[in-house]
Amino acid sequence: MKKLLVSLLVFLFAVAAQAQKPSAVSSGPKKGSLVIVGGGRIPQSIREKFIALAGGPDANIVYIPTAAEDQALNRQTGDESPRLFGLKNVTLLHTRDRKVANTEAFVAPLRKARGVWFGGGRQWRLVDSYLGTLAQKELMAVLDRGGVIGGSSAGATIQGSHLVRGAQAGNQIMMAKGYEIGFGYLKNAAIDQHIDTRKRENDLIEVITAHPELLGIGLYESTAIVVQGDKFEVLGDGKVAITDGKERDGKRYYVLSVGERFDLRKRAKLF
Repeated sequence: MKKLLVSLLVFLFAVAAQAQKPSAVSSGPKKGSLVIVGGGRIPQSIREKFIALAGGPDANIVYIPTAAEDQALNRQTGDESPRLFGLKNVTLLHTRDRKVANTEAFVAPLRKARGVWFGGGRQWRLVDSYLGTLAQKELMAVLDRGGVIGGSSAGATIQGSHLVRGAQAGNQIMMAKGYEIGFGYLKNAAIDQHIDTRKRENDLIEVITAHPELLGIGLYESTAIVVQGDKFEVLGDGKVAITDGKERDGKRYYVLSVGERFDLRKRAKLF
């Protein structure tokens, strides 16, 4: 009887442990699209794709520059401006105050937006300002009604469920306590950027080794993944490095080229 009880307890413990084990399935949003860019110059092909997914050049767009340093927020030219990509109907939305991000007045532009773009900088600033707020809820609502969320550099990494380089102490730190949760538009995924120009091709190995349920996606500059459903396509000028915990030909990552497509659930290139 005692042996039976012990066996039953061991079985129940194993079942409970399995239930708590993180899923190894990555997935995109059920509705809407993502345009996730690795930083640097944003090619016209990526700009045009974002605009088309938002509904055209007359669509209501919200631009969020919050990841940038304070002195950069006053720029009125280029991509870091309300005239994002030359579009007319762009509302700049920014706060460093979470209380403000929880107000109806602040989120009002998001409720009529068909597209949102996150600018570059440091992703921890986006976490501090918006994670867990009404603004974050309304950002997800943009996708739920079929809109598009895009972003470059920090605006790319924040879209993953697991945040990398979130440490205030420096972006060379891959995993930082208190800054490991992203906005989660891409689930069970960690997104890195600038991996070609800053020699970061192997940096996601550390993260995937610690969290094997995650898919690592490293983006070259001027390169995007366009996510629709549970698949993405590579767009732009460079490549995308996939780190999935496996080794191939002596490397812990492999690359996808422009035009190639990827199945997030199967974690495999589509042929």
